[in-house]
Amino acid sequence: MDKPVTVLETADIAVILRMLPHRYPFLMVDRIIDIRGDQHGVGIKNVTINEPHFQGHFPGNPVFPGVLMIEGMAQTAGVLCVANLKLNQPKSVFFVTIDKAKFRRPVVPGDTLEYHMEKIAQRKTMWWYHGLAKVAGHVVAEAEVGATISAT
Repeated sequence: MDKPVTVLETADIAVILRMLPHRYPFLMVDRIIDIRGDQHGVGIKNVTINEPHFQGHFPGNPVFPGVLMIEGMAQTAGVLCVANLKLNQPKSVFFVTIDKAKFRRPVVPGDTLEYHMEKIAQRKTMWWYHGLAKVAGHVVAEAEVGATISAT
């Protein structure tokens, strides 16, 4: 029997795996800290050289793909939303929008990405967030993301 979802302040990898359908190699968040309901949260991603995308992006000069940073932002926001709905695991989580994406600095193996997510709006089962991806306090990317979550 699944444990009931309670109010979260943090989410470790076991909680994230229960709440999101994503799995390796497409899970882009390792834990979430500083959760304040569905309003705010900070996702953590430890970037390591053994991730499969570094084989081709780019050999000899590994750079974490910007699109995967956007995915990490969305996954962080997804956990905030699923926890707010008090679901153990949704049936589906789908992107609906990506807006105002900007990439400022490359991210490389050894970096720790922080996805700072702030809720912009919600309508029924759709949420929109503004995200900042940071490494060592410096903004490396930002975007507004929207997703819908199905519980049935």
